[in-house]
Amino acid sequence: MDTVLILIRQVLQMFLLVGLGFLLYRGGKITPEGSKTLGNILIYLVLPCVIINSFRIERTPEHANGLLISAGVAAVLLALSIGVSRLLFRNDPIAQFASSFSNPGFFGIPLVTASLGTEAVFYMAFYIAYLNILQWTYGVSLLTGQKVTAGFQPKKLVKAPFFIATLIGLVLFATGLELPGILSGCMNSVAALNTPLSMFAIGVYLAHTDPLKMLKKPILYKIQLSRLLLIPLLALLLMALLPKDLYQMKLALLLCIACPVGANVAVYAQLHGKDYAYAVETVILSTLLSIVSIPALVALSSVVW
Repeated sequence: MDTVLILIRQVLQMFLLVGLGFLLYRGGKITPEGSKTLGNILIYLVLPCVIINSFRIERTPEHANGLLISAGVAAVLLALSIGVSRLLFRNDPIAQFASSFSNPGFFGIPLVTASLGTEAVFYMAFYIAYLNILQWTYGVSLLTGQKVTAGFQPKKLVKAPFFIATLIGLVLFATGLELPGILSGCMNSVAALNTPLSMFAIGVYLAHTDPLKMLKKPILYKIQLSRLLLIPLLALLLMALLPKDLYQMKLALLLCIACPVGANVAVYAQLHGKDYAYAVETVILSTLLSIVSIPALVALSSVVW
């Protein structure tokens, strides 16, 4: 129950930050160009630092085993998420994308850090890596109608910030290398920006919507039933089959898959000339409803597991 209360407090704090981002944008203090800059800072600097930091833990047999298991479980959970979304939204590419992919990097990491500690972010690394690769390939194929491999370029993958950060983190974990104190302190400071900047970015998305119009669209609620309840519940039941001593890993991955719709659905929709406003609405409503769904799922997991 303590974990649930911590999560509720953390989610409420995050929503206050979303409100600040909303007010800053509506007040003209964050411009459209400035919001893009926020996104670039998050993707190219903050998230890589968070990922690298998650690997900076002692290399023990327990941690090595947990990393391998989390890599396998993450793949299964994402396959589950995509499968359920295909069944429910076969003729709606944006809904499929939104239902399939959560927001673990910018929304999940603060929750895992608050409830389980920084070390548990380690178990999220492969989920975040897989998710980004799948959004870039499968997600784009949904929106464009092209084959999954049509736009896939391995050279771009190896240059992607999340991919490079994961490789650096794995090297640090495998070798036990320690970063110099000044560099370590700098990375910690940058990683600490993850929560406020990502929530400000969501606040900017909120400022682009008409809340009353959004709340009257039934399809948005169907997407949220899938994204916030059905898929996480199935994942929770599936992970109940895993040993109890993997509790930290299971909860970290549950928080990954229980997160609201990832903002990349809006980014990719805009990039490929699809319904950007609809995509943004899936993100915003999902973020608002997750204030209830995430603590409820964690409370249920404490009973089932």
